[in-house]
Parts: sequence; C-alpha cells; structure tokens
Amino acid sequence: MSRKRELGSQGLEVSEIGLGCMGMSQAYGPADEGESIATLHRAIELGCVFLDTAEVYGPFANEELLGRALKGRWSEVVVATKFGFRIENGRQVGVELDSRPAHIREALEGSLRRLGTDHVDLLYQHRVDPTVPIEDVAGAVAELITEGKARFFGLSEAGVANIRRAHAVHPVSALQSEYSLWERNLEPEIIPTLRELGIGLVPFAPLGRGFLTGGVKRAEDYPEGDFRRGDPRYQGANYDANMAAAGVVRDIAQSLGATPGQVALAWLLGRGPDIVPIPGTKRRAYLEENVAAADLSLDTEQTRALDTALTPDRVSGARYAPAVMVTVDR
Repeated sequence: MSRKRELGSQGLEVSEIGLGCMGMSQAYGPADEGESIATLHRAIELGCVFLDTAEVYGPFANEELLGRALKGRWSEVVVATKFGFRIENGRQVGVELDSRPAHIREALEGSLRRLGTDHVDLLYQHRVDPTVPIEDVAGAVAELITEGKARFFGLSEAGVANIRRAHAVHPVSALQSEYSLWERNLEPEIIPTLRELGIGLVPFAPLGRGFLTGGVKRAEDYPEGDFRRGDPRYQGANYDANMAAAGVVRDIAQSLGATPGQVALAWLLGRGPDIVPIPGTKRRAYLEENVAAADLSLDTEQTRALDTALTPDRVSGARYAPAVMVTVDR
C-alpha cells in the first residue's frame, strides 16, 4: 500500500490506512511484545506508516513499545500521540482530564523520552478539558510546534464549537473520533465542519471494536480486563440486534470474496479523500488483511445497501458506559 492522503491543509501526508497501536498494550487481552514489534515492522514494509499511540495507553507502555520498535526507523514513519488524561504514579486517574498548558509541555516531553525521538508528527488533545479554554490548549501546542517538538496539531472527540475555537488560534490538521458504519454520530454536524475548515478525519474503531469483522463474542465471554466486557453494544439483547444489523456487511463481503472488515474499511475510504482510518491490531495477519482493504472498491448499490442497513437507529446500545461517555465533547 503506497497510496497517501493529506490530513488538513497544512501539509500532513500520511498513509491511506494507519495503524492504531493501543491494543498492543491494553484493553484487548494480554500483550505479546514480540508479535507487536513484528506487526509494526511489517506495517512499515507494507507502507502503513501512520502509527497512532498515546501517553495513557498503558499508561506509557505503548509509547515505550514504539520507542523500542522504531529505533533507527523514525524517518520511515508518521507518528501521532496524545495528551490530556490525568496520570499519577503511572496510573490513569479514572477519566479525569488535565490540559493545563504546563502539563501539555510536561506530557509531550515524557512522550518524546519514551518514544526516543525529538519530535512527533501529530500531537492530539485526547479529550477536551472543560476546565481549560481550548484557546489556551491550541496556544500551548502552537508553541511546541514552533519549537519543533511537534509538527501538526490535532483534536480527539471534540465538538463543533471547540473545533472552531481551537482552529482560530492554530490550524487543526486532524480530528480523531470514532467513526464507522457502526457509529455515524459525526455525519450531521462534525464532518461538514471539518470540510469547511479543511481538517482531516482520523476514524478510530473503524471496525466497530471488532463487531464489523464478524469475529466477536458476547461481553461476558471476554476475560476480565478486556474492554469489551463493559461495552453496552456487546451485552444482552444489544448483542443480538447488532449481529443482525451487521449481516449485510458479511453478505457483501462474501459476494466480493473479501472479509467483512475489509468491506467496512473500504466504505470508510470511500467517504472522502480526507478520511484516514486507523484500525487497531497487534497481529501481522490482521494488519495485512486491513491494509488490503485499500484495494477494494464498492459500487453504488453496495454502498447504498451498507448506508441503509447500518443507520444509527439500527445500532443497539450506547457507544460507551456513562462514565466514559462524559468525556466526549458533544
């Protein structure tokens, strides 16, 4: 996969599909460092060089992993990391946020140290901190960009008002937010705003946290510590309804000789050249499958069938448990 896309209007060029690295260190079962590093190296070989991490993944463990894997290879990749959650003594403090300008600088210095580099390509605010004006956040990141410690500014799960306010202080190159056939809350207001302002979209969880691949189990069948045990969409009657809704993805995949996950990614890529999904995996086989989605084309009829089958009213259950949902700026 050698095709590139541009995020925003400031010159940030990335691979057409990226790699979400969070699951290599947390949330989706035990870590396997050897396979994770092999997956990162295989991603570079395949041209999937837009890598996504954050200080809170672990915390810190995911950035440290990338630091070990990418030693001597920084010129080959485009790396994004994030700040904004409160971390004390190496542990995340619930869903408490901290985007004070002094903390942003401290967080980035820690990220650079763990990654083993002198700059990151894209620096996101992980969640909007309601106690800190977004203008102050944008100003702090702008200073770090001027100093060469970051190249571009991004936001994650920000709403329209804060996107506009941040962009007025320093250009925002990308918004990272959950977006997929499975979760389309961005379509009414946020995507039009991004296109008006010239901001790219980086969908995380583009495979519906696995639901769109067809290879999922009920919440209670996952081990303790797995994120999906607490995901409302994996629970009870929601699970049954969602498996039925995702059936059209499986049917179209079968007709194309593709996997359901590839169909879901192809649908996203077809939504516009300003969209760069970052499916997460820690295994080479799934990485190769995801990257191959860039070569899959859906026709108008297939796209329409997917649009109709997975409208928001057909997906059952909230995106997150209430304690997590409060961090989403809507």
